[in-house]
Amino acid sequence: MKNAASSLLATDSKASVVVVGAGIGGLCAALPLAHQGFAVTVIERADTPGGKMRQLPSAAGPVDAGPTVLTMRPVFEALFASVGERLEDHVTLHRQDVLARHWWPGSGPLDLYSDRDASARAIEAFAGKTSRTEFEAFCDRTEQLWDAFREPMMEAPEPNVSMLTRKVLSKRGLMRAMAPLSTLAGLLDRSFSDPRLRQLFGRYATYVGGSPYRAPAILSLIWQAEEAGVWVVDGGMHALAKAIAALIVKRGGTFRFGQSVRSIDTNGKRVTGVTLDSGEALAATGVVFNGDPRALSTGMLGPAVSDVAVAARKHPRSLSAQVWAFAARADGPALAHHNVFFCADPKAEFKSLLWGRAPADTTLYICAEDRGLPRPPPELERFEIILNAAPLTQARSTEQEFDTCHQRTFRTLKRFGLSFSPEPDAAALTTPQKFDALFPGSAGSLYGQSPHGMFAALERPRARTKIPGLWLAGGGCHPGAGVPMAALSGRHAAEAILMDPTLTWRFRRTAMPGGMSMPSRIVERVLSRSSRS
Repeated sequence: MKNAASSLLATDSKASVVVVGAGIGGLCAALPLAHQGFAVTVIERADTPGGKMRQLPSAAGPVDAGPTVLTMRPVFEALFASVGERLEDHVTLHRQDVLARHWWPGSGPLDLYSDRDASARAIEAFAGKTSRTEFEAFCDRTEQLWDAFREPMMEAPEPNVSMLTRKVLSKRGLMRAMAPLSTLAGLLDRSFSDPRLRQLFGRYATYVGGSPYRAPAILSLIWQAEEAGVWVVDGGMHALAKAIAALIVKRGGTFRFGQSVRSIDTNGKRVTGVTLDSGEALAATGVVFNGDPRALSTGMLGPAVSDVAVAARKHPRSLSAQVWAFAARADGPALAHHNVFFCADPKAEFKSLLWGRAPADTTLYICAEDRGLPRPPPELERFEIILNAAPLTQARSTEQEFDTCHQRTFRTLKRFGLSFSPEPDAAALTTPQKFDALFPGSAGSLYGQSPHGMFAALERPRARTKIPGLWLAGGGCHPGAGVPMAALSGRHAAEAILMDPTLTWRFRRTAMPGGMSMPSRIVERVLSRSSRS
């Protein structure tokens, strides 16, 4: 294929692609395809784009009820650049000096910063000089891991085990840094003498729906993605989804909101289109499925595609969550945009989740959505509070979930001196059951397959499937969960489609600025540490 100076334009007809789901993975697949001249139709069962990047109404305006942390900004800069646009012309981003503010029962706050030296000084003041030294060593270790895994695992359309092996063999000390036989908690026990810091950095396992006591040590590299920068999106994370959707429409794509797909159809050899719940059939040359792969393997999209992503049906699920999204007046300790209130015993917390029970004492994440902006917060602020929860495949009981969750959340925060007025009602709470209804086949899991186990990263479904004309995108497939990873999965799906000769034979190549690189060298460049400033 040609490089970024080449583009594919239709002559007498267009190859048509249906994208099932307008989550960030589906949007990041649809935009490059529409830009390249494909007839793109996005089917979304909700009334707005974004998938899990959703909002709920509140007395202070729409409040995010999904992902809140935007990291790896260059991934999105590359997406917009690939279609001749600039990210900053479509969304307003505010970099956060304070990455997150942390409290423990009886101690805190501890701020971590986008500047490593500032974080090191804060840790020394909080936990002593030894902890600072340990933190600096941990940063060096995770930086090694990030640099080694970036290209063969994140950028590659499929995990490139041979490339990773060569890196491991060629870089002294890398195998030791990986700690392949250790859990994240085990690595942190050896890395930090202060249990509070072990608990803090163990929290990054929950970013992909895992427990630090079962997730592999390699997940420690997630710290590098956050240390490289955290941004607040003006208008909430949902504003990013809307901006991408608007560009898709501008490039000729079509959205059909409030509609669901009953089946993905084939002729026995390849995909032929989809059938909506209404019975309407849409013919398509290709389909991108941006949903939980488990929905395919459990037959929710029809028998023709039920043998796709079979492992997703058998593999344990990642964590779910209970999510509050509401407006209130806050009284108590000063909050940053991102805040974590840790429980006293993380082992007991994750043991309860493993057994499908609600922990009696739980860690609470609070996003104060009106903080971290270049203007003072209003009196009535918007908040999102997230508690980890077991997926429905493990949950023991969901009776009286609102009352139980309300007590666990707001009684816990009052022990830290933080209160909200008014406290939210049931309409502000999204439970695992509601997540399963919003995202069919997920069993309430927010991150797809469990990240537990040494080879979990290699076991995710890939963009290409065994059925010609069917591709996957989203946090449930490679390269994994989280907004930037799901965005990269969409890019991988789009690139696979653009390299598929059965879809592009009717197209002629012509020079055109802003075309997509094949493979995307933009992403390769911007994910390097030298460009993550």
